[in-house]
Amino acid sequence: MKTTFIGCGNMGGAIARGLVAGNILKADDIVCCDHNADKLARLKEACGGIATTRDSREAVKGADMIVLAVKPWCVENSIAEFRDLIDTSHQDFVSIAAGVTFDMLKEYLQDANATLFRVIPNTAIEVGSSMTFVSACNASQERTARVVEMFDALGRAMLIPEDKMSAGTALASCGIAYAMRYIRAAMEGGIELGFKADDAREIVLNTVKGATDLLLASGEHPEDAIDKVTTPGGITIKGLNKMEEEGFSHAVIAGLKASQSK
Repeated sequence: MKTTFIGCGNMGGAIARGLVAGNILKADDIVCCDHNADKLARLKEACGGIATTRDSREAVKGADMIVLAVKPWCVENSIAEFRDLIDTSHQDFVSIAAGVTFDMLKEYLQDANATLFRVIPNTAIEVGSSMTFVSACNASQERTARVVEMFDALGRAMLIPEDKMSAGTALASCGIAYAMRYIRAAMEGGIELGFKADDAREIVLNTVKGATDLLLASGEHPEDAIDKVTTPGGITIKGLNKMEEEGFSHAVIAGLKASQSK
């Protein structure tokens, strides 16, 4: 499937690299377009066979899928450059710009019946571990399945209604940074407890990975898994209660609410 990326910054480049690294698409089926020649050169070095161009009109020709991966405030102008060359009845048009709605995309494309997809991944997509949300508009079941399957191969993709996109962005796209902030805090705690920085990093990363793997494998609710390691009067429950006293859960929920776009 010929796939064109318009915009090859952090997210667009990560998706392209992830698709190639996971053998989901062949490198020579990908065209990457960006105004920044240095970004294109780095991407071509990482993914040998991809084609690169700074001309978006050239990039979209013959594409089966067009992935618009520019900043939200650049979407309208980017689409205007190649709008007359797009046929969404045959081409899947995917936007990963947070906050840019289907109604806005239809307006920019000047096509009320356009087949559109909004996709919100997180940066772990580069290593095939993204939690990605997909919404579809005017799309057949077959075309929707094709987009979901492609992103599901890069971690886990979930089809959701558009009105849940903002919440999904906060929980998974922003959420990966929140998880990393916990990891950083735990590493700093580990150093204070006497571990060297590198050892603290290894311990915390593997502990978080173990917790995630355990919950995914068991399907348990986190609280049920926690109960197994919180013996009465034990040190674990003392630590958890102290974290709650300091506002741990409240801070996490407040941060998620704050990051939900309006």
